Amino acid sequence: ACSGLAALARGLELIALGLSNREIAEELGVSAHTAKFHIGSILTKMDAQTRTEAVVQAARAGILAI
Repeated sequence: ACSGLAALARGLELIALGLSNREIAEELGVSAHTAKFHIGSILTKMDAQTRTEAVVQAARAGILAI
């Protein structure tokens, strides 16, 4: 299992690639509903309103290299 930070970073990587919820779900082997829930959690954790803002926040925090 991934640690919390590793899971967060992986989710952010997939968001940064511009993948849709469905594509993220396929990549992670989960349902689209679960992927949408995880993305919402990521946005909350990153204090972001949008996917783009989450990626920018993560890059600034050193969680994601873009």
